[in-house]
Amino acid sequence: MDSNVRILKLRTGITVPCLVQGDADAPPVLLLHAWGESRRSFDRLVPGLAGFRIYAPDLRGQGDAGKPLAGYSLAEQADDAAAVLAALEVESAAVLGSSSGGYVAQQLAVEHPALVAALVLVGAPLSLQGRPPFADDVDALIDPVEEDWVRASLSWYPLVQPVPRWFIEDRIRDGVNIPSHAWKGILHGLYEAVPPTESAVIHAPTLILWGAQDNLLPRSGQDILAARIEDSVLLVYPDAAHLVLWECPSRVAADATAFLRSLA
Repeated sequence: MDSNVRILKLRTGITVPCLVQGDADAPPVLLLHAWGESRRSFDRLVPGLAGFRIYAPDLRGQGDAGKPLAGYSLAEQADDAAAVLAALEVESAAVLGSSSGGYVAQQLAVEHPALVAALVLVGAPLSLQGRPPFADDVDALIDPVEEDWVRASLSWYPLVQPVPRWFIEDRIRDGVNIPSHAWKGILHGLYEAVPPTESAVIHAPTLILWGAQDNLLPRSGQDILAARIEDSVLLVYPDAAHLVLWECPSRVAADATAFLRSLA
């Protein structure tokens, strides 16, 4: 395993690997990956976040993290994120979440506001309530999860910009590595949860990045999200779809860096 990866035993009962990179005295940034991925989905983003102390864990059920049979509600996923910061002895960090990782980041800001210095929400939803159209496909999964199924699932998120083949193959490996119960449990936890901004007010300064060609998250939801988070800025990427992190990592890094440095 990479020498920059630490193994953390969390108070929530699982063990997770966490990439730790950057100067120890630099401002900390916690990266939360999307459902079905791993910390490696940030491989093309991290080089652009020079000047920050990066923490990128694998989340419960995914990557090389523990894969228990239960514990996949949105609140429990946020508790894991809080436990990662506790294990690292980080009192407060900016939190960047991609797609559903941004949903977990919002829940973290609601449940543990003192831990969240700022938010960067990258293609993140306002709400995931309600059973999505692909839930039946996920509920039909059995182990081992087949590579062909993971490849086919990428059609749920059409790409506009070219993405390196090696990166896509890495994400397919991520998907195959996730047991069926975790695929199901995480998805259920996301769509059964009360949307974070409906349960409390988020006070953390927030940058919202959204692709104008997103086929899953409408612009109206992003406008509502920005309105609910008073101290927020919405930036629209006209030439990106839902997977903003995959399509525009350099731009995301530049915009996140400028935003976080403006707060300092």
